[in-house]
Amino acid sequence: MVLRAAVVLCRSKLCSLALRFYSTDIVGANPILVRNFIHSALYHPEHGYFSKRSGPVGVLQSSIRFNQLQGRSAYMKYLDKLYKMHDISWFTPVELFKPWYAYAIAEAIMRTANLSVPLKIYEIGGGSGTCAKGILDYMMLNAPPKVYSSMKYMCVEISPSLAQKQRETVGEVRSHLSKFNVECRDATDRNGWGKKETQPCWVIMLEVLDNLPHDLVYSSNQASPWMEVWLQKVNNDSQVSEVHKPIQDPLISRCMDIIGSDIDNQARGRIISKIVSRIFPKPRQAWLPTGCLRLLETLHSALPNMSLIASDFSYLPDVTIAGDRAPLVSSKKDGKTVDHHSYLDAKGDADIFFPTDFWLLERIDHACSGFSNHITKPGAFKPLKKRRTITLESAAFMEEFGLPLKTRTKDGYNPLLDDFRNTKFYLSVPTHNIK
Repeated sequence: MVLRAAVVLCRSKLCSLALRFYSTDIVGANPILVRNFIHSALYHPEHGYFSKRSGPVGVLQSSIRFNQLQGRSAYMKYLDKLYKMHDISWFTPVELFKPWYAYAIAEAIMRTANLSVPLKIYEIGGGSGTCAKGILDYMMLNAPPKVYSSMKYMCVEISPSLAQKQRETVGEVRSHLSKFNVECRDATDRNGWGKKETQPCWVIMLEVLDNLPHDLVYSSNQASPWMEVWLQKVNNDSQVSEVHKPIQDPLISRCMDIIGSDIDNQARGRIISKIVSRIFPKPRQAWLPTGCLRLLETLHSALPNMSLIASDFSYLPDVTIAGDRAPLVSSKKDGKTVDHHSYLDAKGDADIFFPTDFWLLERIDHACSGFSNHITKPGAFKPLKKRRTITLESAAFMEEFGLPLKTRTKDGYNPLLDDFRNTKFYLSVPTHNIK
């Protein structure tokens, strides 16, 4: 089941004019990297998909009472009714299953955190604030009083409209306000974090990685080197074309060094395909999670003793855009989802979301923490990893830390466990912080 829809298109003439102007303005006079195009399409302060409205993410007025629904058919009908009622793009898992989804994350933190020091939680991209409120509620109800009274929870949100919504949601419980804060900024900007924070803390990222900018690399055949993909206007027209240049960008270079020989997924279980492709050469493309790399570099620099919980899509069905780890680009028109065949079709009116390769996520996380597989001196001891990590299917995470009985229908169907099979949780903690 695909658990993501796209943005509702602007219907007013004013919005249409703004988007038409923006579509020719993302790529200016100078060529730009693909990641910069994606960042503008999603996060431009005025015309970006997330920045100009809070509408893409829905908010339920009350929790769904799953035990009153007969089964999957009844649940899907109820969900369809909710989408039509709210006229939004999609409900996040933490929203659909509130408060139980956030409670499971809070329980995972409670079991692992060093509670002898004040608990501090950062959430990157806090959505509507439902996760923050749920975790604060859980700590208020279940944690030792000193944990709740001394804890701090900060959302780092790039969208001003969502930042305001988070304040309103958390503010529904007055005692939470003294513990909660929102900073409206780009979490990948190291300057925004200030001085290095050495105290233990937690970082939460729910459906964040899928919307981080990626870079595209291209090779004309298996024997040719990889090239950076840039975008430029054609003859100063509104048309945009791809231009291939030798790898020079530092961020792309670092990402390729971390990934190693597995840039296009051929090194893992695809030996036969690799042999065939050498006999019959063909162009190849691969999407690099450079946005993820930049974010984790920033977080490890600013918060070296952080523990991390991230959840996202491990795969996306029906992707038609070329390249390994390619995104879905979707918009909604007249209540119907439209999938685009090119990422260049996203000009502020469509969502761009990528599958997360959790194997690569783990490698990037270790690399950003300072770990390297390279042994610099012959006979030296193998380097020790600075993080302990685990990737869990969402169902396994919820069964371990949550209360899955709360999301089960009358006939035993459980959408939290049964419908989210294309999502996973990634947990990463410092090696010295293991109980």
